[in-house]
Amino acid sequence: MINSKKSKVNNLDKVFSKKIILVTGGTGSIGSEIVRKLLHYNPKQIRVFSRDESKHYFLQQELDDIKGRAEIRYLIGDIRDRERLDKAFFNVDIVFHAAALKHVTYCEYNPFEAIKTNVNGTQNVIDSALKYNVDKVVAISTDKAVYPNTIMGITKLLAERMIIGTQNYLGDARTKFAVVRFGNVINSRGSVIPTWIDQIKKGGPVTVTDKNMTRFFMSINAAVDLIFLATKKMRGQEIFVLKMPQENIFELAKKTIKEHAKGKEIEIKLIGAREREKTTERLFTNEEKEIMIEKELFYIIPSKKNYYQKKAL
Repeated sequence: MINSKKSKVNNLDKVFSKKIILVTGGTGSIGSEIVRKLLHYNPKQIRVFSRDESKHYFLQQELDDIKGRAEIRYLIGDIRDRERLDKAFFNVDIVFHAAALKHVTYCEYNPFEAIKTNVNGTQNVIDSALKYNVDKVVAISTDKAVYPNTIMGITKLLAERMIIGTQNYLGDARTKFAVVRFGNVINSRGSVIPTWIDQIKKGGPVTVTDKNMTRFFMSINAAVDLIFLATKKMRGQEIFVLKMPQENIFELAKKTIKEHAKGKEIEIKLIGAREREKTTERLFTNEEKEIMIEKELFYIIPSKKNYYQKKAL
């Protein structure tokens, strides 16, 4: 059974119905949730593009009983592989680009690999989208791209700029590109809360980097709702910054212990920030704030091309 609620965004049937939709990184936390929610909107076909064979298998097992709603194709491939990606783009209408190397520590230790995926892979997505005249491309980004201090953040900033910079390459292509930027997704793979829950089950301690550290958090469900809203509203070359609550990590750890420890005393151990890790993240730069348009659920950072049309957005 599908385990995702239908998006609260109105009139998405008009956006996704009868469309061929490609999701890169489609077996990941965000990508797979995009796939689940798309099934509510009668797409013609969903192409799940991922290099992880096992994750493909488990997602297919989950979705097999409802595949009558739409044809789902499970495509093994890496966005680094231009030839493989190019085949996946044939006749596609909408692309959600969620494939990336996302873990700060691993990107620091493997910087060349982060560049190959987050930068070169994004260029491959852009090139294929323009070649096949795709209607819309929505790329998923992170608050770590704002004043980046890590390899992961730097590569995601480059990916953002490449997506926005497509206005210089469009020519006669009709393709619209946009970025959706947000912070930490609660309960995504490898995120802090599942790690804490596992530590609690083992009797602790729960590890926290710094008492003053804060992060922006939202649920996967809310994140995908707003990704879909951005897809509906986009005009091209914007960055949509999702409004998210900011949580103190130490206080969040205490809440997690209270909810999952079943009354047991669990120690919180301060381990110190990792190399280059910020105490506080930001959702946008000072420069972006000057041209930013505020909406109820998100901010829109327009490109220079549509800056003077911002009141009409």
